[in-house]
Amino acid sequence: MTFEELGLSPSILQAIADLGYQQPTPIQAQAIPVVLMGRDVLGCAQTGTGKTAGFTLPMIEILSSGRAKARMPRSLILEPTRELAAQVADSFEKYGKGANLSYALLIGGESFVDQEKKLDRGVDVLIATPGRLIDLFERGKILMNDVKILVIDEADRMLDMGFIPDVEKIVGLLPKLRQTLFFSATMAPEIRRLADAFLMNPKEISVSPPATAATTVVQGMVVVEPEQKREALRQLIRRENVTNALIFCNRKRDVEILFKSLTKHGFDAVRLHGDMSQPARTETLDKFKKGEVRLMVCSDVAARGLDIKGLSHVFCFDVPMHAEDYVHRIGRTGRAGREGHAFSLAAPIDGKYVAAIEKLLGTTIPRITIEGLESAALSAGRDSRKGGDRKGGDRKGGGRHDRGRQQQEKRQRKAAEVIDAVVPHPEREIGRHAMLEASVALPVPTEKEPHFNRHQRRSGGRDHQATEQLPPRPERRDGRVHHNDDGGLPGVAFGDHTPAFLLRRGRSSEAR
Repeated sequence: MTFEELGLSPSILQAIADLGYQQPTPIQAQAIPVVLMGRDVLGCAQTGTGKTAGFTLPMIEILSSGRAKARMPRSLILEPTRELAAQVADSFEKYGKGANLSYALLIGGESFVDQEKKLDRGVDVLIATPGRLIDLFERGKILMNDVKILVIDEADRMLDMGFIPDVEKIVGLLPKLRQTLFFSATMAPEIRRLADAFLMNPKEISVSPPATAATTVVQGMVVVEPEQKREALRQLIRRENVTNALIFCNRKRDVEILFKSLTKHGFDAVRLHGDMSQPARTETLDKFKKGEVRLMVCSDVAARGLDIKGLSHVFCFDVPMHAEDYVHRIGRTGRAGREGHAFSLAAPIDGKYVAAIEKLLGTTIPRITIEGLESAALSAGRDSRKGGDRKGGDRKGGGRHDRGRQQQEKRQRKAAEVIDAVVPHPEREIGRHAMLEASVALPVPTEKEPHFNRHQRRSGGRDHQATEQLPPRPERRDGRVHHNDDGGLPGVAFGDHTPAFLLRRGRSSEAR
């Protein structure tokens, strides 16, 4: 099948030919005709299969007729990260150069003023991350009444990053009659439930088994002691014909440490993680894509959807805690039919995570050796990270995964305590209603209230030298006599008028 058979306009076909693409990928061949028909789509395909073009090309065709109104975009694309959003914007610029379409990119770290100016002129395609989109909506800078097409891209990544509540809020602001395109690399039960809530009679397209590695990627794994992982990485980079490579770490602080180590040993490297400012992240990614540096040490912010042409190698300096993340990491290489290489560096305590990855892949990752370094064996058992790993584990017994679960449980307990504190108790409600009833019955003073000194206010306007004798307090059930801190004088908080409900005897008093 060719692109001419998909029903695209000549201008789009010319843009595709200029980019050098001859035949559509399986996800493109199946998704584009369905989108052009106006149906909802539930697409599932592994990373690197061309999902972005699967929805950008038909959207350009559909939106080519019509005009956007100020602050009312005609279509909306939600992306989990800033880099993915910027990449989709580049795709619209490349494929839609023959169409007179306008687009706006709403991501964090950029100026609100510049983004608001684009919205004021009207945009056909709005590409945004959930957080920034909600910020602008709450500022009254954008309206969702005219959105005809909604695209939720990398839905499983949205779930991992905790964006699903924001996505649900955004979907609630959109018109009910719309076309929704839902794409995900994996199809977990939670993703399936979201799709059922957002889509209406969708056409389900799955071109490959979820969370599988591309056959064009040559994999390998080195198992060494934790303190030897940096030396093993340096030797792998030297002996491999590395054109450019991504080096993944699990934590942001490890990205910084490994970046400094590589630059210290003479390697040209940059780093990329979520704590960097948006201009720094953009500059780093542009420098790496242009080939000015060979190595980029990064967190999983670069593991989804980034299309870096000709990426020769991927190194997993840390074994990911979730098996699906391994598939997304190595999916950055071996794209568009090219051969790629992916190497992982594991410590003995990573046995549980390596086993989960190999179970997902359905095969064993080949083990390789490094000259001068002794190979180690992976630990077996459910909790292989327990026991005090200085780099990855907790000295008191829990690994990174266990610490994350403990923190999640702590947040849940705290949330439950807040809910318990906010929800009113029935007895408090009864007392509140009684107080309101008594306050209504209070007499209204007809003249100015007299001024009392401090001692007189405590006794309700009577002086301590008053001769009036107060009745004795009744005894309690235990035989003791109840005494006030004020020497037997009742505390009054309502001026001269004591509410009736405070003088009313309870059932326990009547029983005595």
